[in-house]
Amino acid sequence: MFDRFVPDKYFKSIYDIDYKALKKSGVKCLVFNVSNTLVPETIKTPTNKVKDLFEDLRDMGFRCIIISNESKKRVTPFKELLCVDSAYKAMKPFKFKIKKAMKMYELKHYEIALIGSSLFFDIYAANRAGITSIYVNPISDDKLAVTSYTRRVENVIFNSLEKKDLFKKGRYYE
Repeated sequence: MFDRFVPDKYFKSIYDIDYKALKKSGVKCLVFNVSNTLVPETIKTPTNKVKDLFEDLRDMGFRCIIISNESKKRVTPFKELLCVDSAYKAMKPFKFKIKKAMKMYELKHYEIALIGSSLFFDIYAANRAGITSIYVNPISDDKLAVTSYTRRVENVIFNSLEKKDLFKKGRYYE
């Protein structure tokens, strides 16, 4: 059961991902989560570093999308400042917003990758949708109530995966 939470790839951050290798493997679309993936939970707009990354990704030919469980108010500044499509209140780990994006952009499962910092919401959703799942370490230890609860649940998952030698924090892989 816990193998559904194992990411296909694991990197320290969004800046450590080998995007050229993803492109070479056939990935055309990158789906990002916002909080603790792109910026800490308390930051309301993308940083210049995030903007530069998204510009580089567009130059490489990637379509970038934000799919977040957060509100429209939280997602809109990222959508506008990064010039990307988005879906808010996505209800991950349910896969229907991912599947909707795949259908809308006529993408095959191997042409899309989801990048996120939550095993429970992001990686589980990507694996359920049959797309490439990429886990990155959470940017910060912000302690918003929902995140605090989710991180405790994820710690149980992490411990189970580590005991089965399926995943270990800090052991990065492509």
